[in-house]
Amino acid sequence: MNSSDQLTKSISLKDYGIESDHIYYQLSPSKLHAIALEKGMGKEASSGALAINTGEFTGRSPMDRFIVKDAITEDKVWWGNINIPFETDKFDALYDKVISYLNNKELYVRDCYACADTDYRTNIRVIAEYPWSSLFAYNMFLRPDEKDLKGFTPEWTVINAPGFMADAEVDGTRQHNFAILNFTKKIALIGGTGYTGEIKKGIFSALNFILPVQKNTMPMHCSANVGEDGDTAIFFGLSGTGKTTLSADPNRKLIGDDEHGWTAENTVFNFEGGCYAKVINLSEENEPDIFRAIKKGALLENVVLNSKGEVDFSDISITQNTRVSYPIYHIDNIQEPSIGKNPKNIFFLTADAFGVLPPISKLTPSQAAYHFMSGYTAKVAGTEAGVVEPIPSFSACFGAPFMPLHPAKYAEMLSKKMQDSGVNVWLVNTGWTGGPYGVGTRMKLKYTRAMIQAALNGDLGMYSYDTYHIHSVFGVAQPRECPGVPTSVLSPRTTWNDDEAYYKTAFKLSNAFRENFKKYESYANEEIRRGGPQRYAF
Repeated sequence: MNSSDQLTKSISLKDYGIESDHIYYQLSPSKLHAIALEKGMGKEASSGALAINTGEFTGRSPMDRFIVKDAITEDKVWWGNINIPFETDKFDALYDKVISYLNNKELYVRDCYACADTDYRTNIRVIAEYPWSSLFAYNMFLRPDEKDLKGFTPEWTVINAPGFMADAEVDGTRQHNFAILNFTKKIALIGGTGYTGEIKKGIFSALNFILPVQKNTMPMHCSANVGEDGDTAIFFGLSGTGKTTLSADPNRKLIGDDEHGWTAENTVFNFEGGCYAKVINLSEENEPDIFRAIKKGALLENVVLNSKGEVDFSDISITQNTRVSYPIYHIDNIQEPSIGKNPKNIFFLTADAFGVLPPISKLTPSQAAYHFMSGYTAKVAGTEAGVVEPIPSFSACFGAPFMPLHPAKYAEMLSKKMQDSGVNVWLVNTGWTGGPYGVGTRMKLKYTRAMIQAALNGDLGMYSYDTYHIHSVFGVAQPRECPGVPTSVLSPRTTWNDDEAYYKTAFKLSNAFRENFKKYESYANEEIRRGGPQRYAF
């Protein structure tokens, strides 16, 4: 056991009001793994990874995410059912209760940081009730060297207390769980939920406010990789659209899989130091990089193990949101440091369960801004109670739950970036073809990879009538040919073999786009409004 694995009082938490003789500081992943096993908090998978169950919550709880409304946030945050205000005095009272709960408990403290670009580095301290929460923080945030820990001063602190249950009537929360950001005190306070994603999303939500307001840098809920020529590709997409899978390309170096900043100097940097991937139906054949990253040091969440410790990735009896976190160095082909230059292509990924969007289409600047503000994907039957057919799902900027400012602010920044860099923007449907969910089939991953590769290589050609077809409902330009993809697949209407049913469904989705965009119309200029579907079907 090395010195960093010792029970230590070398760090004091008295500034937070915490008194404890049981503070574990900067424990190694192997020690945190061992403690979790010793305490019966998890099991070791045959791969060597630690498998834990996060309890009641196996995903984020968006309606229980709050931002303290104060002098910093009052006039800047886009308040509503995404950014829900919380009173300062209520926060202070709840904070005191959480601290009282944590006093004299064993606590796991990790100092780390976000933002790979040193000009934007943000020091973070994570104070966790559970050892596996600290392992998650090790995996997902950037790891300082030993010399960097001397005199380390946290700018933001995450206090994570899954075992603390709020009293909604007294504490001002909606129910017993909560995740609250306080920009004045620079604290992310989390309680009542063991879902680890709340830890990283709290910090990234803070950065999504700080970077545009204070640093003139665009934060992005995206993955990114870089080619041999130094060209950076950016992948936006909601959960389940393939953001992590498609950015893990053996021919390109991974910058990061979830959160990035795009600077005024036209560089892209990773916020984090690891990956947090969905593992539902994971296979080594389809997603070799992610599959092989699941080894000692990785943290599996809510998966089912058999008697031999083998994971059944198809078993969703606990949740469909099965996950793994691992440090980025578990991936062989990574960019070091996690910074790229010269973004050349942006991909908006959507899992269209209606099966009407082209598998790939090229967007104009106005269409790019419109689709960015819309952030479309679809929910399919079985993902939520009561969902029996595809339902349009819109999340502004492909990450609304983490965006404290108005979506128009981020869209304006994207439009300017596009103009300054001449980047190509593509809309990629990783969802259904040949019909909607339940009738058609999911787009083959090999076809999506081929289309993205063609876009990156410039093999989709310059726009012209001979090379592209304008979609009659959505107005986007879909290529007529693509290497490695059957021509029939490129036309969603052709795959249906029923024009009437196709157009009826396409207009149903286009109407949903228009209805959703109404809440942004007063903030969007005429050019952006023209980027969407231009007519209703009656």
